Amino acid sequence: MSKQTLSFQAEVKQILHLVTHSLYSNKEIFLRELVSNASDACDKLRFEALDAPALFEDAPDLEVRVAFDAEAKTITITDNGIGLSEPEAVANLGTIAKSGTREFMAALEGEKKKDAQLIGQFGVGFYSGFIVADRITVESRRAGLKPEEGVRWTSDGSGDFEVETLTRPERGTSVILHLREGEEEFLSGWKLRSIIGRYSDHISLPILMRKEEWDAEAGQQKLGDEWAPVNKAAALWTRAKSDITPEQYAEFYKQISYDTEPPLAYTHNRVEGRSEYTQLLYIPAKAPFDLWNRDKRGGVKLYVKRVFIMDDAEALMPVYLRFVKGVIDSADLPLNVSRELLQESRDVKAIREGSTKRVLAMLESLADSEDAAEREKYAKFWADFGQVLKEGVGEDHANQERLARLLRFASTHADSGVSLKDYIGRMKEGQEAIYVVTAETLAAAKGSPQLEIFRKKGIEVLLLTDRVDEWLLAHLFEFDGKPLQSVAKGAVDLGKLQDEDEKKHAEQAAEAFKPVLDRLKEALKDRAKDVRVTTRLVDSPACLVVDEGDISGHLARLLKQAGQEAPKAMPILEVNAEHALVKRLESSAHFDELAQVLFDQALLAEGGTLEDPGAYLKRVNALLAL
Repeated sequence: MSKQTLSFQAEVKQILHLVTHSLYSNKEIFLRELVSNASDACDKLRFEALDAPALFEDAPDLEVRVAFDAEAKTITITDNGIGLSEPEAVANLGTIAKSGTREFMAALEGEKKKDAQLIGQFGVGFYSGFIVADRITVESRRAGLKPEEGVRWTSDGSGDFEVETLTRPERGTSVILHLREGEEEFLSGWKLRSIIGRYSDHISLPILMRKEEWDAEAGQQKLGDEWAPVNKAAALWTRAKSDITPEQYAEFYKQISYDTEPPLAYTHNRVEGRSEYTQLLYIPAKAPFDLWNRDKRGGVKLYVKRVFIMDDAEALMPVYLRFVKGVIDSADLPLNVSRELLQESRDVKAIREGSTKRVLAMLESLADSEDAAEREKYAKFWADFGQVLKEGVGEDHANQERLARLLRFASTHADSGVSLKDYIGRMKEGQEAIYVVTAETLAAAKGSPQLEIFRKKGIEVLLLTDRVDEWLLAHLFEFDGKPLQSVAKGAVDLGKLQDEDEKKHAEQAAEAFKPVLDRLKEALKDRAKDVRVTTRLVDSPACLVVDEGDISGHLARLLKQAGQEAPKAMPILEVNAEHALVKRLESSAHFDELAQVLFDQALLAEGGTLEDPGAYLKRVNALLAL
């Protein structure tokens, strides 16, 4: 047959421009795509040869070869797979988004389709070669055809392509990229090996390149005649768990995470069903330096049929698990045309939900283990990652209860490691709520005057000192049927824990102290929403609280530190009518000054800052001088 010049499908010029300039985020992707296509061609031959073994001809060992010629400025990717006939070359290479693999998949039925390890869901992968090449030549012969029935396809991507017959003794396909000016960096064995190692290392077929030797006279590397594999051709996560040692798991973790320490824990599972995928997920032993950057993309690598697609596939893991490292290898995921971005779908959602549950189960096995060493591992995890895990309580409502069981706090009974389950197990008879207090530091929380009545009665209070804790309390309202109640919000109602004599005494004190309360309300009308007799103080003269539903002073300060305007909400001043300083108010000639000092001291005690420290000092000094 003589040479033919044919035209691409309509508007291919514009589409090729999109493929070569916009579709891929970096140039080196072209090699991944072409190697994947070569692997697909070998897979097709393997399947067709099940019914027609003669298709293997005299070369049963399938492989992919990558070569470069620095003088000719070409890169050649060759496979001994199924190959193309002339009509197939015209149909598949002359039409954008017409993937031979996709049609092959559609033709497979039953178990064959389930077992087919095929990649190409779009026909644009081949055209990624035009990112670095100004001309592409494809030479191919389909398995089973005569040597003289080979085909050569050539195009510069401008809208036309040429097709002619050639004699090709070996079956399979060679894709020859004629590099454009400025792309000489790819004419390097080291460069090509590094790209293959990054993207195609786990493809099951051997990928071969010619060995290079140092030529002392020429002062450069020279290509030898021997071909050697440059990929491992084996993915650790595809092997049976029983065949993998803990040392191999740890070594693989170090490879993908660049961590020098072994992981704290890992989970390896194959999930089958509507979505089929394998997950190998690790929890690091220590927090990375950028843990608090919520914009940082996750650490899970995505593979599809062992072909690397992307680092940091954040769509497969929620943000609050951004510390998790590992690999997810899917049998089929809806990628966009460039294979670099995931399209949201039921499959993606199923993988994200399944992976999240696996990580939480891994953490639960550590936290609830009967082995003290395992529980110590969880304590170490919590010290490094606990604050990040708390973010999930507000972000992941489906797993909120599981996350709540993993939370650990300090309390008035222990400085760390208190779970909500532990707390409930120690609750006083008649106690109906889980009491909490928020503060900037553990020392400030322990010294909070709001805790005095709870200490007196031996009631445990959780001490929340992480910046994320206010966010946590805004979403976690109860646990195991017990409401979470801040000791700094609303009036203290200890219910059955407060006997009738105490309640009666508090009511009598409030009634007797009413004239002083009225004067305090007037003196502090610009600073306090209300003034009332407290039931929560024992040793302190006063404290500040807020109404239920109002923003706490601690949260207001956090918002201010973050440069945000906090909603305006005046606190309530609660005074201890039994305290000597408060009793002095009634007969003091300096009532207003003493009232202001009481308020300022209450503000300082809860960790607040004074708007006018000088005025406070002046008042205190004046009172001391009396």
